Amino acid sequence: MHTMWKGTISFGLVNIPVKMHAATENKDIKLRQLHKECQSPIKYERTCPNCDREVKNDEIVKAYEYGKDKFVILDEEDLEALKKEQADKAVEIVDFVKLEEIDPIYFEKSYFLSPNEGGGKAYGLLRSALKDTSKIGIAKMIIRSKEQLAVIRVYENTLIVETIHYPDEVRQVKDVPNIPEESNTAKKELDTAKMLIEQLTTTFEPEKYNDDYRTALLELIEAKKNNEDVVIGENKPSTTDDNVTNLMDALEASLDKAKKNKPKPKPAKPKTTKSKKKVAK
Repeated sequence: MHTMWKGTISFGLVNIPVKMHAATENKDIKLRQLHKECQSPIKYERTCPNCDREVKNDEIVKAYEYGKDKFVILDEEDLEALKKEQADKAVEIVDFVKLEEIDPIYFEKSYFLSPNEGGGKAYGLLRSALKDTSKIGIAKMIIRSKEQLAVIRVYENTLIVETIHYPDEVRQVKDVPNIPEESNTAKKELDTAKMLIEQLTTTFEPEKYNDDYRTALLELIEAKKNNEDVVIGENKPSTTDDNVTNLMDALEASLDKAKKNKPKPKPAKPKTTKSKKKVAK
């Protein structure tokens, strides 16, 4: 597994040398753009609209736009010095909290942590302490020139870092348009909705969820490669009948469908009673 970062995790006076590895990967299928006439890949060039010419990499500088067409130029040397100053700092756990206190909207990306040379004992100590206390650590760290707020927790016997958003990076819910202030749901509709939720409730098994679009796209690509006839499947029928016109009808139809599709529980095995042996007096 590729190491993308090396550093130390510290809490109190305990320092743990660690390596960081990406815990997830993007499985999206990337498609190229070609010129239809000759099927050559399209190139994208960096051009200056003012000079009307292509710009080379060594002619490009970074800047911050603080107003319309007003920029502050940032020298590469200043950025590198700032980056090094922050990167040299150890990742320090500043607080310990309960995982359920953090809303999922804050979570961003996951990374595995493995102990670096000489860090095995301290790594195991932190892992055991987090397990036994059911707590997670809140820390700050630098990843790709950005200071990240992060969570350090245990996942299947491995320490994992979850980068999380800062509060000012999460937009305010009051800015979401058209949210109804009060619910005027009828009791019968609410009771039926609760019954539907109960019928569809199950144990989370991530293995049973698949990316159907990616699978179909890969099959299409393979068929095209082999010059096979391609037949795109018809759309699946909707979950409710076309004549469902109101919310209550939709709920009842969905509930009926859920009851039909829900697997029947396995019959319990009959209990066997052991006969007691009579003890002769």
